[in-house]
Amino acid sequence: MDLAARTATGRSPESSDSSGEVVEHAPDGLAVIDADGRFLEANPAAVLLCGLVPGAVAGTRSPFPPPAAATTSRRAGDQTVEWAAPGSRREFSYVLQEVPGRGRWVVSFRDVTVSRLQQRRLAAIAKAASSVASKRSLTGTLEALAQEVARTDSLAGVQILTANSAGDRLHVMGAAGFGRAADFFEKLMECRARGARLLMLEALDEREPVVMANRYAAVMQDPAWAPLREHLRHPRWDWFASVPLLARGERVGILNAFFAPGQTVGETELEFLLAMAEQAAMAVDHASLLERERDVARREERQKLARDLHDSVVQQVFSMMMQAKSLGVLVRRGLPPAPETVAQVADDLSSTAEDVLADLRGMVVELRPGTTVQHGLAAALRSLLDTTAARTGLQVELDADDAGGELAGLDGDLLEDVYRIVAEAVHNSVKHAAAGSLSVRLAMTAHGRRRRLVAEVSDDGRGLHGDGGEDRAGTSASGGFGMTVMCERAARWGGTVRVHEVPTGGTRVRLTLPVPSAVPTPTTHWTATT
Repeated sequence: MDLAARTATGRSPESSDSSGEVVEHAPDGLAVIDADGRFLEANPAAVLLCGLVPGAVAGTRSPFPPPAAATTSRRAGDQTVEWAAPGSRREFSYVLQEVPGRGRWVVSFRDVTVSRLQQRRLAAIAKAASSVASKRSLTGTLEALAQEVARTDSLAGVQILTANSAGDRLHVMGAAGFGRAADFFEKLMECRARGARLLMLEALDEREPVVMANRYAAVMQDPAWAPLREHLRHPRWDWFASVPLLARGERVGILNAFFAPGQTVGETELEFLLAMAEQAAMAVDHASLLERERDVARREERQKLARDLHDSVVQQVFSMMMQAKSLGVLVRRGLPPAPETVAQVADDLSSTAEDVLADLRGMVVELRPGTTVQHGLAAALRSLLDTTAARTGLQVELDADDAGGELAGLDGDLLEDVYRIVAEAVHNSVKHAAAGSLSVRLAMTAHGRRRRLVAEVSDDGRGLHGDGGEDRAGTSASGGFGMTVMCERAARWGGTVRVHEVPTGGTRVRLTLPVPSAVPTPTTHWTATT
């Protein structure tokens, strides 16, 4: 074979014959292409890699883009190109070398399909882990995971389904390739009732992956799959794999992979699906834990509201009732109260009613900060402190200038948690500190290459172990709930809450949060749901 790369070296005939043997038996592809990117010559390795017909190489389109003589140097660096040969898809790493004065190029290339696919899989797993850690929406996380699995391995379709707490219902939470059908699971259960074999339920029941070749043909030919046949017909697929999602030993869902024609499921493909299924299971588990935490927080907040109502509003209203009844008793006894007595009771009732109204407004502000926070955390805290001052007579101060406009770019849920933590700290100061003044400071500080949000609530009260007999540093504060919830809210964002006694008297609660750089076996009787 007279490759241009050999003839251009200027070697002797004997050397040329020796190099010819090297070319013929070289493991890498060697070929000559013209200015249009068509093969002129190719060694056996190139013929095999590109799926060419031996003896009919000349004039065949090559995987390599036509080289531009005006811009191509004598020897370019390694580049990659995809090649869709019949029944397969490959990636080649190649180097071009121009043959001077002959209008042709020698290309040396090798198959990097497996190594590049492994790189993409590792990157997909890392991206999935990042998505699980950063996204607040389970649906958004699983949708992103499904798209990543399909894109990385060029699959025809992917589904990620989750099981409900009872373990008898499945929900589609992430999909790629196939369109969404509201009645998909109703039809799936109809297929099952007709006798269709549902591999995904087998995988979930056995807690082991299930793989089947030529599944598409079996589904299309089985009358039991008639309700879903049109939905599963496009895009075309062949092999099928179903991998269970397991979290803490419990079955939480399933990942279904539909492989494109020509693809097969080997050990590396299955390992990738298992790794992505693990990330999906972590996302489901994280969402479940977060929901349980929110349920606990909601119950505790209701209990806190009941305590606050009892400690303030209920007692004040009871006092108003007793004052009004005292007037009624005098009238029933035929002893009309003196005008000055009526005036005194009226003043007391008016003053108590104002206190009740202030307390109720303060509780409303604490319970419904969302709209205010949307207009800025500083504005929400200003409203909280103004209400607190009006209700208690405390001198209040807010210092938020250091935070500037950086707060506006932060996650809304994060800002609301900051608000709740500060509000709880203010509540504790009012309830337990016997303070005369209270201040809140917000600031963004540098910590190496990262930024931190710092919020401090300080008072001039009796400190952590005052005469009131309550330990504000422990879990007994605020009925055993306040500090625990504050710490849990901070931990959601990787932050901490610390309580310190001020040397000059009083207490300081300090919240520190890292700020993101861009500013979480019997066979089951399954039931369909959408």
